[in-house]
Order: sequence, then structure tokens, then C-alpha cells
Amino acid sequence: MPQRKNKKILIYFFLLILVGSINNNSINNLKFEKIKKINIFGLDENDQKLILYNLNNLDLENIFFINKKNLQSIIESNSLVEQYNVIKKYPYSIDINIKKTNFIARINKNGKFFLLGNNGKLSNDDISNIQLPYIFGSPEINEVVELKKIIDQSNIDYSQIVSLYYFNSNRWDLKFTNNLLIKLPEKFDKETLDKISFFLENIELENKKILDARIKNQMIMLNE
Repeated sequence: MPQRKNKKILIYFFLLILVGSINNNSINNLKFEKIKKINIFGLDENDQKLILYNLNNLDLENIFFINKKNLQSIIESNSLVEQYNVIKKYPYSIDINIKKTNFIARINKNGKFFLLGNNGKLSNDDISNIQLPYIFGSPEINEVVELKKIIDQSNIDYSQIVSLYYFNSNRWDLKFTNNLLIKLPEKFDKETLDKISFFLENIELENKKILDARIKNQMIMLNE
């Protein structure tokens, strides 16, 4: 033990001498390479260029003194970004790996439809080849994301939903590709949706168009 302590003392003493021998002029003369390359992965080329343009406007100095808040602000301002990580590659490049959000619905805001991402952000509705349910009403964005989360946990197939209707009473109606409309109770969870799914699998729908599940422990089928 005394020998280890003596070694540590010698190492600290050597470091003290080394640091003390560097004067202010030496520190001032130290120069770091500016960041020369930023690689972005996970987005389409046009979206990558937009982030790169904004990052270049930051005039990033070098890899050792990156302003993390500014960097995060630019990346997170992009509505397509759900998750990301930044990897410094010495001496003068960084990699930004992005997980692109999945779109979950089209929602009307101020008379214009937007794509709503699983990250809770809105993007311009400029993708025509993607099938998504439309949201009617004025729900909070977090309420839509939470609804999608509960449906995904249940036995109900979200891809079969064509419309989601939100009411000011905090209640939802779901309309499916087979024109069936399900009226959900104000409060529901995965278990509620699983009971509805089980009920639908074990009855003959015939001409029934509406399943009213608003009353607890009751399933009422209606023609209209």
C-alpha cells in the first residue's frame, strides 16, 4: 500500500510540473481544427440539407467547444426528428444519427391539414402516397398520441381506422374501413379496447353500422 501511494504522489508531482510549465503564451497559441464535416443519417436528402444549412449558420468552431443547446435546438426544431444522438469523430467531424418519426394521422389546424408524427409534431401534408386516418374535432396533440399508444397496445388494428372523431367531452369515435363506427366511453384503456375487439370477433355484424360502448360493461349494436 505505501508503494502505491508513493507512485501516485510521483505521478501527481510530475503532472503539476508539466501543467506549471505551460505559460499563457503557450495556451494562447493552441489552435483547434474547425469542424469540417457534419454527417446526418436517417432523413431524406432534402431534410438533411435543411438541418445542415441551419447548423452551418451556427459557425461551429471546433469539436471540443460545441454549444450543445444551440445544436439540440436546431435538430429538435425539425418536425421529422423523433430521437437522435450526436457522435464526435475527432479531430473535426460529427455524425448525427436520427430516428425519423412515424406519421400517425392527418389533422386539421386552422383550416389546413398537417401530418401528425408519433413525436407529437406537425409536418406539412405533402405526402400523397401514405394512408392515414383523418382526425376531426380539436383535440390536444398529446391526446391523439396517447390514443394511438393505447390502440397499438390493444387488439384493435389501427391501420383499419379511417377517421377519428374527437368531442369536447373528451370522448372519441373511431370509424373503420368497413364503415363500422365505434363510440368509445370517455375513459378507456387497453382492456376496454380488447373487450370491444373480442365482442366484434364473436358476433355477426350483418347490417349493423354502430357499436356503442359508452356505457360501462355494455355493447349496443345499432343500424345507424
